[in-house]
Amino acid sequence: MPLLRNILRQLWLVPCAIGFVGSQLWADDPAELPQANLAVFESSIRPILERNCLDCHGPVATEGNIRIDTLDPNLVAGKDTDWWIEVYAVLSKGEMPPPDELVMDEPVMDEEDRRKVVEWLSSELQTASIVRRNSSPHSGFRRLTRYETNYALQDLLGLPWDFAKDLPPESISEDGFENSSELLQLSVTQFETFRRLTRNALRRATVQGARPPTLYWGVTMAEAAQHEWIKQSEELEKAKQQHAADPEKQRAELISLEESFRRPHARAYFKELTSGRTAAAQWQYYDAKHAFAPQDNSPAFPESFACVAILPAGQQQQLVVELGNQLPDEGTMRVTVRASGVSSDNDYIPSLQLLFGWQASNEGRALLRVSEQDTPVTADASQPQLIQWDVPLGEIYPRNSVRKTSPMGAMPSPSEYIRIANSSASPADIQIDFVHVAAPVYDQWPPESHRRIFFESELAHDEPAYASEILSKFMTRAWRRPLAQEELERKVELFTAMRPQCDSFEEAVVEVLATVLYSPNFLYVANDDVADGAPEAANRPRLAAHALASRLALLLWCSLPDEELLGLAASERLVDPQVLATQVERMLADPRSQRFSKHFVHQWLNMSLLEYLNIEQHVSNFDPLLKEAMQQEPVELFGEMLRQNASVVDFIHSDYTLVNERLAKHYGLQGVTGNHFQRVGLDGSLRRGGLLTQAGLLAMNSDWPDSHPLKRAIWLLESLLNDPPPPPPPAVPQIDLADPEIAKMTLKERIEDHRNHAACMSCHAKIDPWGIAFENYDALGLWRNEIQGKPIDAASELFNHQTLDGIDGLKRFLLEHRQDQFVRAMVHKLATYSLGRPITFADRADIDAITADVRQQGDGLQTIIQTIVKSDLFQSN
Repeated sequence: MPLLRNILRQLWLVPCAIGFVGSQLWADDPAELPQANLAVFESSIRPILERNCLDCHGPVATEGNIRIDTLDPNLVAGKDTDWWIEVYAVLSKGEMPPPDELVMDEPVMDEEDRRKVVEWLSSELQTASIVRRNSSPHSGFRRLTRYETNYALQDLLGLPWDFAKDLPPESISEDGFENSSELLQLSVTQFETFRRLTRNALRRATVQGARPPTLYWGVTMAEAAQHEWIKQSEELEKAKQQHAADPEKQRAELISLEESFRRPHARAYFKELTSGRTAAAQWQYYDAKHAFAPQDNSPAFPESFACVAILPAGQQQQLVVELGNQLPDEGTMRVTVRASGVSSDNDYIPSLQLLFGWQASNEGRALLRVSEQDTPVTADASQPQLIQWDVPLGEIYPRNSVRKTSPMGAMPSPSEYIRIANSSASPADIQIDFVHVAAPVYDQWPPESHRRIFFESELAHDEPAYASEILSKFMTRAWRRPLAQEELERKVELFTAMRPQCDSFEEAVVEVLATVLYSPNFLYVANDDVADGAPEAANRPRLAAHALASRLALLLWCSLPDEELLGLAASERLVDPQVLATQVERMLADPRSQRFSKHFVHQWLNMSLLEYLNIEQHVSNFDPLLKEAMQQEPVELFGEMLRQNASVVDFIHSDYTLVNERLAKHYGLQGVTGNHFQRVGLDGSLRRGGLLTQAGLLAMNSDWPDSHPLKRAIWLLESLLNDPPPPPPPAVPQIDLADPEIAKMTLKERIEDHRNHAACMSCHAKIDPWGIAFENYDALGLWRNEIQGKPIDAASELFNHQTLDGIDGLKRFLLEHRQDQFVRAMVHKLATYSLGRPITFADRADIDAITADVRQQGDGLQTIIQTIVKSDLFQSN
């Protein structure tokens, strides 16, 4: 196989006669399309195929429903190109002819014959792809996805809210992507939802009238603990009364009670620093007796304090601060707490998170996390730190539905509360002495989102002129292109017609802006905007500069182009290769590129399987913190590799990983503290590194409580190698666990027994070995050496008799024999996502050209992005 691998690498790295240079594909004569090389087929290729393949794929035996002797050798114009692609795939991977087939004690096909066929097929497939690409241009016309709509509104309005939460989830294409043009149509119901959400978004982003008054809550822990101290006083008084006749017993009982009042607690509790007494933090919604009333003036943080709340680490360690029923519907709720670590004797860095909830009755309750990221508590008790969360109240859903109709203290309770939780993975306590809440908070009035639309202008006194100025700026950004004069005039006419029906200028403008946002010019991505007079790439019309800017912004930011991109597009400088490369660097360095990492990785790796993973809560080694870390780990690895331009081969195996404390604890990694992800070096003893051994990806492809080799194998083939297995034939027999002989088999033995059925052999022989190699990892991705006392056998043999000895053998095989295939698969997946449409045979030559360029430059992840963006594939429609 080393010879074949070198052949394939040379085919990519050395331009073919009609081939490619860099990332551009050209026929020798643009005026004439390339022709099929049938002479070489007849003289050299047909004899090899007849000699080596006809015994199994000829007139006598037709295995796999393919006859080599009847395939049309004209790949450019013939009807059998798809079959030739299959032939190329099995020959290049060494799967055919089967290695155990012998003729006169010699292998069926020697490496020289294989090289000739693979080389001819590679050249012909390139030629056919170029011809198809030139004759059948694609359309990427589609609407924005749900997440693209959300980010576009966020960037346009300058607000980090979830504007698109009411839109239905997207369908997923065969490639696994949500942004595929073949699926992104717009129904009437969706359009009505778009219309409603865009109008609501504009109304929430703008304000009218005077600044709303702010309400304040200032809660010391001494006040919060009053109910508990009263209970303790009542217990002491009760003991005094019960033993009043026996002073000695009374004294002993009181001492015992007071000692019990000083013990620590497993749950959140209050502690009086002067006396050392403690009390578990209790909360009930009855009678709203724990609610704190707001005040009109902001309370100051006390300079000293005698009582604190202690929050041990753990899911239930939460401090409740009840705020009553006066929180507004909109505006920012600003929560500030003064906190510190309790002990400085350990290296753990605890974290806080904020939740919002209500409990109207026994049946009606809600609790939602409202802090996006956990905040590390790095201060010690001598110098506590202030931690602040700004929570948009309009984004909290659901809210207490009776908060405006039921009076405080009545049932159902209208009250709402915040919960402050110690979200640490380690046993590190946090103490809090003061909680400050203000709502609604506006750092300026009107707020920045309002000023972004209604900016200062010399034309502000002239309503039609000012409206025209606002509309021109807003429409250019929202529609991602220059405006035609008649487009602007129509919107100004609409404003003029609506102004008498509205109470204010701002209201009329908002109504017109809403029509801008539910226009097809905003909702749809049209990549048929062709540059005037621009040179064509391989007979393909180039995208105009603004269409290129939109495609680039959707790829890297899942959103609209910013003003810099639009300015470069307007001046036509964006089409300059150096300028374009610089913009890619700038955009990847921007925090908005984290959206690209998140959404590409989730779709590429089909991580919805992990999102809906439902493992019973009592299972040891599994909790919400771990699941959250599992979901984030592949995204963090991708982001790190993107920043460092690391080779994508690191996805197969790397000597580092990105983990937080909870995930490191799961893996047995030492020295990682905090809930933030950190890069950690690995040695071979932990059997981690790359995607294949990440716990979340292994867990989502399991079948709790056990692993699932078939799921893991199919996921590997589909997501990482872009080589999905064929669907199972109908009436496939199931594994009969009722059979006592089968029930006592190991999982590997059951799979091998199942594979022995004639209906199952052809598919499973190509799938099972990949999955068996993962068998040392259980359903939660933890390493194991045995199952129910039996040692695990993770060794398997591929269809071509290559041996995979567990996960180490699998990684080695991929790195030694399938590295080219993996890099090409990465290019294919990233190109599919970047174009927003399926990659077809017509794109094959482009994908091969990009792959060759990337391989020459070291396989860097950022290099792939740059190479795709500069390619004709990306810059043409």
